[in-house]
This record gives sequence, structure tokens and C-alpha cells, in this order.
Amino acid sequence: MTDCCGCCAAFKPRYKRLVDSIFPADPKDGLVKSNMDKLTFFAMKSPDKLDRIGEYLAQRLSRDVYRQKYSSVNIAMEALDTLLVTCHAQSLNLFVESFLKMVQKLLECNDVDLQCLATASFVKFANIEEDTPSYHRRYDFFVSKFSSMCHSNDNNLENCTRLRISGLHGLQGVVRKTVTDDLQCNIWKPTHMDKIVPSLLFNMQATGCPASSEPESPKDEDNPSSVAEMVFRDFVCRASYGNINAVIRPVLMHLDNHNLWVPNDFALKCFKIIMYSVQAQYGYIVVQMLMNHLDENSKEYAKIKASIVDVLSETVLIAAGGSIGPSVLEVFNTLLRHLRISVDTVLVEGQRANDERHFQEAIINTIGDFANNLPDYQKIEIMMFVMGKVPLPSEEARSGPEVLLQTMLLKSLLKVATKYKTISMANAFPSSFMEPLLRMSLIKDAGIRRIVQEILHTLIDRHDNLSKLKTVGIYKDVNQLDVTIKKPQRQDVVFIRKNGSLFFWHLYENIRQPNNKVDNYESIYTTMVLIYIEMGSEEILVELFRLALEIQNMAVESKLPITHKCAIHAVVAAYLNFMSQLSSLTVVCQIVSQVIEARRKDAPYYLPEVAFNRANTSSCYPSTDIMQKVWLFNSDAISEALSKIGFDVSRLNAPFTVKPSTLGSVELNHSISDINSINMDPESAVSTPVLARKTATEEVTFESMKKILEHDQKAKEQEKKRQLQIYESFKTGPFEDIVARSEAQSQIFQKKLSEILDGIEDEQPHLHSNHFNKDENEQGEIHDKHILGLSVHSIPVHEMKFPQLFVY
Repeated sequence: MTDCCGCCAAFKPRYKRLVDSIFPADPKDGLVKSNMDKLTFFAMKSPDKLDRIGEYLAQRLSRDVYRQKYSSVNIAMEALDTLLVTCHAQSLNLFVESFLKMVQKLLECNDVDLQCLATASFVKFANIEEDTPSYHRRYDFFVSKFSSMCHSNDNNLENCTRLRISGLHGLQGVVRKTVTDDLQCNIWKPTHMDKIVPSLLFNMQATGCPASSEPESPKDEDNPSSVAEMVFRDFVCRASYGNINAVIRPVLMHLDNHNLWVPNDFALKCFKIIMYSVQAQYGYIVVQMLMNHLDENSKEYAKIKASIVDVLSETVLIAAGGSIGPSVLEVFNTLLRHLRISVDTVLVEGQRANDERHFQEAIINTIGDFANNLPDYQKIEIMMFVMGKVPLPSEEARSGPEVLLQTMLLKSLLKVATKYKTISMANAFPSSFMEPLLRMSLIKDAGIRRIVQEILHTLIDRHDNLSKLKTVGIYKDVNQLDVTIKKPQRQDVVFIRKNGSLFFWHLYENIRQPNNKVDNYESIYTTMVLIYIEMGSEEILVELFRLALEIQNMAVESKLPITHKCAIHAVVAAYLNFMSQLSSLTVVCQIVSQVIEARRKDAPYYLPEVAFNRANTSSCYPSTDIMQKVWLFNSDAISEALSKIGFDVSRLNAPFTVKPSTLGSVELNHSISDINSINMDPESAVSTPVLARKTATEEVTFESMKKILEHDQKAKEQEKKRQLQIYESFKTGPFEDIVARSEAQSQIFQKKLSEILDGIEDEQPHLHSNHFNKDENEQGEIHDKHILGLSVHSIPVHEMKFPQLFVY
């Protein structure tokens, strides 16, 4: 019976006859369209025959491939494509198995045309959305085959290009087919990723085609590099949160294995594509993986690490504002750790110093780029975090590694500060950040002191005046500088009143350092001017004049070199000239102008034009440091001029309290009372009108704390019992008894109150004048009188009745 069916077409099943009818007598005529329509209609009407149709077509295709009848092979593949697109039956899975076998058969051929034909059919199949999932279908062969096609090195350039492009499209088809269906094979496994990603990167790198600046720009479809970039973008775009690592890991491995970090042009191209293509909320994962890769390569050459950091910096610039991720401090901690390792490496291996310095600069720039994407409140936290990493100056450790590390960390801090926009001085200078920063301004290294001043410039300057104030000069009209000045905010005035002594004392100590250079004096001058512009209210103006005059006195009395004294006197002259003009103090301006003219006539070396001329020689300076009175700013004359205007100059001539200190331990006082020479203890009982503070004379031990806790517990129990008794008395006692008891106690209270009020009537005018001069024995009396002598009522106070008990 079988032989008869093989010989006579009439005895063949109908689906076979329909399949045979689509092949013409001459294969060159192509597919018979009319018969193909009949076969399609039959397959749709009888979907249970679809798998048999596919199996029969696979048999014919295998036979034609073996006989090298490639025209018939093309007809068979066209028929399969038509059936795939048209039919969506439940039994399509069985037909797909036959289809994939035929595609695999063609891909295994050595003929380039057949391989390209099979790839095109597979791509069409990949674009079909199936109604039912397949649990057993595998694509391992296709991943391996398409990846090998991407690496084709055929001698024929045209065939090589065709194979590579076909392989790229085939990989894209595999990803599209599997990535959207969780029941399909997991394409994100390392076994697949280690083949797909390197194949794409190999073709992106092959022709050296540069990456476009626009992610959606059109590409040349005949260029493997362009096609690979398009496929790579599509591939990264489809990666979800859990699959980003699977994509980035092979990229890093490829760059490592092929030494593509130096130069890092291709690495930058790859990660730009990744950052432009990945979903915005997953961008921080790319940053974290680059950070981890930097840790893994911490022992590599500095050039490699610098290239990785450069790539990291570019990814941050592309990333959205919030894509750095939750572990912000960990990112900065990692960068600072590598900066410290690099500093140690420079001192050990001198021949790699240049590479390490480039690496350090790359880290500092990256820190700035990171900070730029953070909100302002986090920038302050980052500055505090970096400041905490800076080794504070100490007498024991003054070695080269420490100085270099301090320099690098402060440069990082300066980079972050440039990204911060100051709104309130109190927010920009929290005490935990301000105190160690000012302490660093007294370190012996002049370069570090200059960096600290630059940090202060960046944080204090809110109106972009810094560029106009960097040059120390005497201006006839300071308005030509076009400086932006606005009235200081109330909270800033409070801040400078509270912390002014701290700033002024450090500026005073800073300017008297013996190893200062021209840059140091210029930066100190800029800091002083910025403090006046941003926080120079009338309340603080006298203190600023006092600071300048004390610096002048220090320069006269010190034993600094003559060059330093000239520079200090020049700073004071420029500062007083600037401040007196901006504050519109005409009389003070005349006094300052007279001194400046006298110096310009007889001692020009005490003015900025000569003192800050870097081309000076020893002949430009005087042989002695004797200062004539006409060359000095007279504090009495300035005091008289200010007092006539209405300023309180009682503190102007008071001695400037300079506390003995070391660079490692500076006694800091947050009150302006020291600089004003006012003897007032801010922690005294007088300053607190409610409760007198206890002096901490008792040693704090475990037993003492235990006694305090036990005492508190007993007091609470007694208070609870007393409240219970009052409650019971009101609940159960007779009403007459409650009224009688209350009246009796009220009369006693009114009597005592009247005695107190009568006794203070004569002393009340003197109550406030002796507030700061009473000794400790009188503090309690002042406290009581101050409380009881404030209010004036229409009803005499002694006639008012105050109930003792309140029910609520």
C-alpha cells in the first residue's frame, strides 16, 4: 500500500498533495501562489494537520539541501514563513519544532546564502507572538551559531559582512523571542550572555565606527558596527532590574580581556550606549558595578584605574538626578579609599607618580560629578563626610603622606563645594563641619591653607562676586568692580555674631603664618571681603574694623620677614579702603585715603601694587621695617569717626584676645564675647532666668548614675501618692472642708506675695543695670526680682488672687 502511495499521487494524503503542488515544474519559476493559498486555507481549516505539513516540508527541504536544489529550498522556506505568519492554532508548537529543525539544517550548511536565508526566516519567526507558551523549546544552538556568524572572518569581504549582519539580526531575534516569556529558556544566563555580548562588542569595535551623539539617530544597515550598536541598544533596553548585572558583567570582562581600557574611547562608547538605553531607574546599578570593578582592579596600573574612573564620571553625567542610588556615602567612601591608596602608591613608587596624579585628578572630578547630581542637603552631608576623612593636623604626624592626603581630600571637598549653592550660612557651616575646616586653615603647609580659603570662598559667596575680588588692589571707586551687595539676612547676622570670633581668630592666625605666599595673602583678603559683603551688617561692622586694625598691630610688632609685613599692610589697606567705601562712611574714607596717599608717596611697598608684584626683587623692599605713624591707620581716629556716626566703638580699642594654641588642639569659643572682651559666662545662672544650673563637680560614675535613677524613681512614687491624696480629698471630702482649706492656704500665699512686692518697689529701677555685675550669691535674688517685676496691670498685683489647686 505504501509503495502504491509513493508511485501514485492520487493515493497520497491531501496535505501532501497540497504541499507538492506549491513546487512548480521549473523551480526557477518560484512558489505557486494559487496553490499556496489552498495549502494555507487547508491548514487553517484543519489545524491538526499543521504539524504533519511542517514535517513533510522538512523532509522535502532536507532532500533538496542534500541534492543542492537551492531554488526548491527557497520555495520551502517561503511556504514555511507564510504558514507561520498566517496560522495561530493551538498545534502551532509542533509545527514550530519542524520549522526550527529546518532552520538549523540550513544554518549548518556552509553556503552563505542558505545561512542568510535561515536567519531571515528565524527573524520573521521571532517577531510572531505565540498564543501558547512552549516549555521545552531550546535556543542554545541558535545562540552559539549566530554568535559564531558575528565573528565571521571570511576572505570574501561581502560574504563576511553578510554573515556578520545576519548573525547580529539572529541574536536580536533570539532575545526578542525569549525575553518577554518567562516560560522560555532564560537568555540572561551567563552561558548565553558570554556569547551574545562579546559578539555585539566585537562588531561595534571592528570598523571603529564612532558612536552617535543622539541615541535615536539613523544607522547604515549595511554596516556591521551600526547594526551591532542598534542591537546592543535594543538588548540593554529590554534588561530588567534583575538582569542589568548579566549585561554589564560581560562588557567589563570583554574590556579587561582585550585591554580596551587604555585608551578608553571604546569603553566610553559602550557605557554611553548603556546609560542612554537602560531604564532611568536602573542607571545606578551600572554605577555600582563600575565601582565594584574599580575595587577589583585596585592593584592594576594607574592608567587603567584612571580610565575606569573617567568612564564612571561620564556615566554619572548621563545619569538622571536620582540615579546614583541609595548608598551615596558608600560611593564616596569607595572613591576616597582609592584616593588614599593612590597617595600611598605615589610615595612608594616614584616612577608611576604622573599616572597616579592623573588618577587622583580623575577621582576628584568624579566626586564633583557625583555631588552635582545630589540635592543640596546631601551635598552638605558629603562635605561633612569628606571632612571627616581628612587627617586633622597634629604635632606627631607631619609626614609627606599625610600632607599629600590632606591636599587631595581637601581638593575633593572643594570640588563638592563648587556644586553647592549656599542659601543660609548656618546650613552651609554646621559646627561639625566648620570647626575642623577652620582648624585645617592653620596647618603649616601653605598650599593646604590656600585650599581651605578657596573652600570658604565658594561657600560664602552667594552672589557670584568671587571672580571680581581675587585681585588685591586700591580702588578709587569700588563701584567699578560691579559687586553685587544685598542686605544680609537675619539668620546670617545671627550666625556671624555667634561664630564671628571663630572666623576672625583663624583669619588672624592664618595671616601671621611665617611661610605664607602671595596666593595665601590674596585668598585671606578675599575671605575677609566676602564676609563683609555677605554678612557685614551694622552690628558686625565695628568687629571687622577691629580685625583689620589688630592685624596691622600684629604686623608692626611681629618678627616676620619684611616681604610678609609689606603684604600684610597692603591687605589691611585694601580691605579698609574697600569696606569704608561700600559702607558709605565718608569720614573713615578720608582717613584711609590719607594713609594710602602717604604710603604711595613715601612707602609704596606697603600698597598692593608693589607688595603683590610677583616680579619683585629684594631692592623693591625697604632695608628696615620701621613704620612711621603717617603710614599706619590710627585706631583712635577711626574710633572717633565711627562714634560720631552712631556706632558703639567701646570694643574697637579692646585687646584682641589671642589664645595660645597648637595645630592639633585649638580651643574654640562659639560666642563673640571673647573678641568683644566682655566678661560674661554664657553658662552662668544669670543667663537662665528659670533654673540655676548645677556645676558638674561630682565625678560621673556608675554608682552616681544609679543613685540618680533611684532618686528619680522615689520622687515619682511620692508625687504619684500626693496626686492620689488630692484626688481622694476632692472625691470623698465634704465640700465645706475643701472650701475652708483652700481659703486658708490662699490667704497665706497672698500675704507672702504682698510682702515680696512691697520689698522690691524701691529696688526695681536698679534691677537691669546690675545684671552682669552681681556675684554668685546674688544670682537667686536677681532671678526672683526679674521675674516678678515685668508685668504692669490695671489691677494692683497684690490685690489679685491666685488659686492653689486647679481641677482639669
